[in-house]
Amino acid sequence: MSEVNTDPRPGGWTRFVTARPRLSLLVALVITALAVFAGSGVADRLGNGGWEDPNAESTYATKALEREFPASQPNFLLLVDSGSRSVDDPAVVAEGKRLTDRLEAEKGIVGVGSYWRTGSPTLRAEDSREGLIAARIEGDETAAFKTLDRIAPEFRGEQGTLKVSIGGPVAVRSEMQSTIQEDLLRAELIALPVTLVLLVMVFGSAVAALLPLGLGIVAILGTNAVLRGLTELTDVSVFAQNLTTALGLGLAIDYALFIVRRFREELADGAEVRDAVGTTLRTAGRTVLFSALTVAVSLAAMMVFPQYFLRSFAYAGIAVVLLAAAAALILLPAALMLLGHRVNALDLRKALRRGRAGKPEKKGEEPGAGWGRTAALVMRRAPFFAVATAAGLLLLGAPFLGVKLGTADHRQLPPGADSRVVQEEIQNGFPGSPGGGLEVLTEGAATPAEYADYRTRIAALPGVTRVDGPVPSPSGDHAYFAVTPKGEAVGEGAQRLVKDIRAEPAAFDTSVTGTAAVLVDSKAAIADGLPWALAVIVLVTLLLVFLLTGSVLIPIQAVVLNALSLTAMFGATVWIFQDGHLSGPLGFTATGDIETSLPVLMFCVAFGLSMDYGVFLLSRIKEEYDRSGDHEHAVAFGLRRTGGLITAAAVILAVVMVAIGTSRVTNTKMLGLGLALAVLMDAMVVRSLLVPAVMKLTGKATWWAPGPLRRFHDRFGLSEGESRPAAVEGPAEPPVRDRDTAGV
Repeated sequence: MSEVNTDPRPGGWTRFVTARPRLSLLVALVITALAVFAGSGVADRLGNGGWEDPNAESTYATKALEREFPASQPNFLLLVDSGSRSVDDPAVVAEGKRLTDRLEAEKGIVGVGSYWRTGSPTLRAEDSREGLIAARIEGDETAAFKTLDRIAPEFRGEQGTLKVSIGGPVAVRSEMQSTIQEDLLRAELIALPVTLVLLVMVFGSAVAALLPLGLGIVAILGTNAVLRGLTELTDVSVFAQNLTTALGLGLAIDYALFIVRRFREELADGAEVRDAVGTTLRTAGRTVLFSALTVAVSLAAMMVFPQYFLRSFAYAGIAVVLLAAAAALILLPAALMLLGHRVNALDLRKALRRGRAGKPEKKGEEPGAGWGRTAALVMRRAPFFAVATAAGLLLLGAPFLGVKLGTADHRQLPPGADSRVVQEEIQNGFPGSPGGGLEVLTEGAATPAEYADYRTRIAALPGVTRVDGPVPSPSGDHAYFAVTPKGEAVGEGAQRLVKDIRAEPAAFDTSVTGTAAVLVDSKAAIADGLPWALAVIVLVTLLLVFLLTGSVLIPIQAVVLNALSLTAMFGATVWIFQDGHLSGPLGFTATGDIETSLPVLMFCVAFGLSMDYGVFLLSRIKEEYDRSGDHEHAVAFGLRRTGGLITAAAVILAVVMVAIGTSRVTNTKMLGLGLALAVLMDAMVVRSLLVPAVMKLTGKATWWAPGPLRRFHDRFGLSEGESRPAAVEGPAEPPVRDRDTAGV
């Protein structure tokens, strides 16, 4: 059993953050104001791509085609409706050609082609009432959006007797970005007041409730500044803004919740304000820092993947988690120093207690007694609860066995979105969609006979509808074939066809791209990086939990139980978003697959959040075990002291995630709702039932470690300590705390 820290003197960190609390808060206010300035305009600098592997064959081929054959990679489409007339009507032809010439004259537009210029049947609707003008907007995504914003008003709407609508990948991504920005603002307006109500219910005191909320607002403002800084260094996905804002807000509130709770406990025990702050930082503060490290490690694992969609979540997520922890460990102690006992002021539950005046209350029952009884019940029936809970979680995760990985498209947008309507009209009303098939880039000199032989062999492959080309480049060094696959553009058949074409020998160098090829390469990149990401998460988690507990078994339990806590999230993701159950009430269009990168992102974030709550529970169990030496009592004590608080923190974080889940963009909705479910399942099922059951079954062996590792932990471990005398005689009950100041 480890020694308990009995040194009442404040440590260096405590002296640092409490010596000049007013100055600390003033500096924090100035930094927050600078963050508001620094974070302005961040949304306009975020990207909407990043799903593809930048080192993949398909990426190389796409860039080469954009350079050599811009018309082969259109990202901007004008859907021209001729009304009741045919697109071949002479008057319509004349207007269509004038519209094509106008678009070609615009700065930043290349590779313009139209039905009225090329006569291509893929640019003419099957009912002959609509035609397409296809072009490419030059530049990166930011430049493309600026060009789109400039030219869209000039071409959208009535153009003579024609009606023009705007579509294409650039229009879809632009509308998705603006939709996400609007949804994020609405999510914040939903989450903040609901969170305040929940915090008042947790603490009773309005002052205590406002502290975590204030830290959450600081985290939101800081998150925007962090994202803005990262955009100067690397590409950052627009989806990162929603999730990192939710993480910053949720974790800042969670960390503040634990620190304020512990501070109020110390005051209730009669400690002076400075001593209460010192004990809080040495106990709950150290746990907050440790928890932030575990979350950051889970997010850091995404850096092993090449896609900037995932890497940007890693960069931004780590910075935001550390920001939330820093606010909780610097700002909050300074505020608590100034408030002192006034942290319990403005008790909004007095009216409720007056309303209950005269009603008998249970005598001698301390806060958290219900959680203590739950722990006792679970440990009495430990085998049943362990098996039943694990089996139930595995059953909930079963739908994930049928997951189908795909790629995001215009159906991410809500029905009725302008660019989605255009894309669906093109998809349903035209015999082909520009960019919807596969392109085979050839490099090097070749004879017409070699090209003809290669085309014949490609056309003979299973799953090929037609092959067009070769189309030579002006330099003669490049050419490309357009291959139209049977069935869906990204279906299993199209993906097999990509592999078949790549395996086909040729007298020249070939590279295959297209939507299906990008998906094949993205899957390969995820498969290559996944073992490394899992290894990083598991090994570092094992090390950190060992440093916290000094046990060999507890880190293994933590990893396994955390993984079990995620099964419901993955099962629900497939059952709802892939298979389409509840798509009507939730307001999205099921596509029959899940975007390839999302399961990785959801795993890393949810695993980190699960460890967050696991650390808070384990640290309190370890603290009591060091004090008493009684394993079962320590488990019950830890759940009694943290069960209500972890549940409250999980509910608050789930509220934030559900607010994000109200987004009209499907992937953002999936992230928010999926993570909310994972957090609730972890707090209410795994921490409440599975952890005490498993720890009962492992008994005192839970704390075993071989001699060398125990000595390593004694020297380098990060256990919590309290400024109370060590007691080894038995499981003495802790003093009863006043229920009005102790919180949940």
